[in-house]
Amino acid sequence: MQTNGQHPTTNESKCPVLTTANGAPIGVQQALTAGPRGPLLMQDVALLEQMQHFNRERIPERVVHAKGSGAYGTFTVTGDVTKYTRASVFSKIGKKTECFLRFSTVAGERGAADAERDVRGFALKFYTDEGNWDLVGNNTPVFFVRDPYKFQNFIHTQKRHPQTNLRDMDMQWDFWSLCPESLHQVTILFSDRGIPASYRHINGYGSHTFSLTNAAGERVWCKFHFKTRQGIKNMTDEESAQLIGSDRESHQRDLFDAIARGEFPKWRVCIQVMTQKQADAFRWNPFDLTKVWPHGEFPLIEVGELELNRNPENYHAEVEQAAFKPGALVPGIGPSPDKMLQARLMSYADTHLHRLGVNHHQIPVNKPRCPVMNYIRDGQSAHGSYGSAPNYWPNSIQTAPKPDPAFADPAWTLGQTIVDRFDSTVDHDDYTQAGNLYRMFDDAHRERLARRIGGVLKQARQEVQMRQLCHFFRADEDYGKRVAKHLGIDVSAMMAQMAR
Repeated sequence: MQTNGQHPTTNESKCPVLTTANGAPIGVQQALTAGPRGPLLMQDVALLEQMQHFNRERIPERVVHAKGSGAYGTFTVTGDVTKYTRASVFSKIGKKTECFLRFSTVAGERGAADAERDVRGFALKFYTDEGNWDLVGNNTPVFFVRDPYKFQNFIHTQKRHPQTNLRDMDMQWDFWSLCPESLHQVTILFSDRGIPASYRHINGYGSHTFSLTNAAGERVWCKFHFKTRQGIKNMTDEESAQLIGSDRESHQRDLFDAIARGEFPKWRVCIQVMTQKQADAFRWNPFDLTKVWPHGEFPLIEVGELELNRNPENYHAEVEQAAFKPGALVPGIGPSPDKMLQARLMSYADTHLHRLGVNHHQIPVNKPRCPVMNYIRDGQSAHGSYGSAPNYWPNSIQTAPKPDPAFADPAWTLGQTIVDRFDSTVDHDDYTQAGNLYRMFDDAHRERLARRIGGVLKQARQEVQMRQLCHFFRADEDYGKRVAKHLGIDVSAMMAQMAR
């Protein structure tokens, strides 16, 4: 039942009155028929609405991580890492940030059992005061492949055979045997940690290498770790089989019930840090997702504590529609040359466009808690109220949002190449060729051009007219004068103003 407003109540029960989706009260919830034995009438719009919505209740399930559980929580900073990052979420000891964490199995469909042998997803959304930061990881510090070309094919081997529609061990091991980089993750998967006892008893890892930049623009490379305060706890194959036989939702039940009892699970949040100099000298590629950074060389640095303390009110709205994407980054936290991470920056966002639509970021569980100001507009299920605000950039509207260079990421070196946001207006001649073209026209053609431009340009604000006139003059003085005449602008006065 929706509760976005006050519905009328009956005098007898004082209960809310059932309504249609557009809020109209329903008197009797029985099908409207021609006589007690039917048939139905098409004018029973309340019944049609119910059936039509029911037919569309399910959205496409995730291709991976389809079966999941989630909860809200709080991240609290306990260690000062401001020398590494200017990210607001880490700005001071004691700062608290609301979070949403979704656990999942990786290979199974939505009906899979929680206690199967599988990697577990560990996806976190931090609702920071400078935008949402998503850290989309697993309960393992590495992954099966390092090349994104292999990822989709690997997932195919974890799903069902195209002919039998059965899980197929030959597919899995055929792929793994041809991809020796998978051995590290395979060893973890089939170790004693391959079947966690619950979501509360696993570690979480960002897995990828990320970048951190501080207020001075200095960059280091980073890995994120979430160490369970409950301790690691796993099951044997026999225990797993027995549990699946009696409860296919064991992990979800355990998490929900523990939070409902007030037994809030917690994780110690840590980072590893590597400088560019260390990365250049490191014996392995530090951006390789199939390898870890040895803790002896890059010790864990405590950052804070994560606590889950609130269950969702509605599974579909908050867990099934939760959308996590590695591209949801905030100032002070960025990507790295990790090839798998680079691919996921696009792939995850594209998945949400397919599953939830172009405005998935406006769904409450995904909506940032800070103000959102941009020029993204419209699309299916748009909820933003932008009024008459402009929907384009650049613009000269004083009240419109504008970029702030203070939040720009510093440039970094990739081999012999500088990676930066280069200004496309610098070191470019935008006037010579336009002027040459103008000078190719005969006098009558020039006059028609100026008249057409003046006819539409005069409908713009005067400051816009003046700005555009400057461009015409830079291309050709006669070009500027002719347009100015059709605008009714005194060129001599304008030239004097430009000279000042």
